[in-house]
Amino acid sequence: MSTPLRSSQCFFFLLPRTRTVTHHPKTSPIATTLPLDRRRHISAYGYTQAKALLYPKHGSPADVLNLHTHSISPPHSNLITLRTLAAPLNPADINQIQGTYPTAPPFTQDLGTAQPSAVPGNEACFEVLSAGSACKHVSKGDWVIPRRTGLGTWRTHLQVAEDKVMRINKNGLSAEQVATVSVNPVTAYRMLKNFTTLREGDWFIQNGANSGVGRAAIQLGKMWGLKSICVVRKRDGAEGEALKKEMQELGATVVVNDEEIMEKGFGEKVKELTNGGREPLQLALNCVGGDAGMALAKSLDEGGTMVTYGAMSRSPLRVGAGMLIFKDLRFLGFWVSKWGDRFPDEKRKTIDEILGLIRDGKFKDVPMIEVPWSYETKKEELLDAVQGTLEGFRKGKGIFKFGDT
Repeated sequence: MSTPLRSSQCFFFLLPRTRTVTHHPKTSPIATTLPLDRRRHISAYGYTQAKALLYPKHGSPADVLNLHTHSISPPHSNLITLRTLAAPLNPADINQIQGTYPTAPPFTQDLGTAQPSAVPGNEACFEVLSAGSACKHVSKGDWVIPRRTGLGTWRTHLQVAEDKVMRINKNGLSAEQVATVSVNPVTAYRMLKNFTTLREGDWFIQNGANSGVGRAAIQLGKMWGLKSICVVRKRDGAEGEALKKEMQELGATVVVNDEEIMEKGFGEKVKELTNGGREPLQLALNCVGGDAGMALAKSLDEGGTMVTYGAMSRSPLRVGAGMLIFKDLRFLGFWVSKWGDRFPDEKRKTIDEILGLIRDGKFKDVPMIEVPWSYETKKEELLDAVQGTLEGFRKGKGIFKFGDT
């Protein structure tokens, strides 16, 4: 057993690349001898003390997630050490933990765990703490985001190769805005642009309109002169009216609930809205699936396209032969992760354009529920926030906001 260090002792040994750390900031010699801004995440020889949520196997987040402490060596060559500023909690992150998502972060022992484990999280805004001598595109103090999904963002710090991230011009932006730009807003932007040519005055219809993607589609559509029929889940009384007003203020032309679109006369209502069918309705955006998804398709004009990017109902789309034969509808899917990997330059341009709109005050953030994460934050607090992502009728998107880590 090693002898405990006294505050007067110095470190003259090299730590391994990653190892479990048991020092507590209030009792560790490191905490009492270093300046405040270095007490917690920097130790001897520049090693960074980090914490990460990780899981050794797939399952329910409450059952498999652990909070692990480890150390990160100083970066060399093309490596950079990052401090996480903000990281959202997306449904896809939960699906990865559960093992039901098509992609997942790798299981490794790189963080010094007893068994191979993975770090969840696909989006984040990071600050560069330090960079290796071969790094050419980022430097200390820059903000960066993951270049691809699967980086594992639910952690206080990490070290990656420079080419795993892209630098963001942080001027005029918050960490939360940067952390949430690459999935929902990009999904909305590309679905409105990639699948059919919409001209000013044309219509589109979408369900999940108060989701992150839905809100982005409303705002972008409004900017581009499009009209929208926006479907939300029914809420009674004042709550339903408040949501309807909120959607309209974002730019939705018409807001209806998910019971109204199932009514027999909804098709006639759509015809009335579109000037007797003379204003084209050629695009539907579906994140629900099942009968609710097919209700969107029934509203489309001949030759229209329904793009599915989610399946919250977990029910299949039952496409009638008549929709294919007589209406010549197209049913396509969109997965922003795959699209971004295939078209990285277009992804970069889209992100830059959206961030420009945010800077100019033309694009509003999705409502967020901040989950503070500091050095003292307990595992149970983080798991409660993760579990909350699975609940319906949430007032905002959960996002880890990192403080003194």
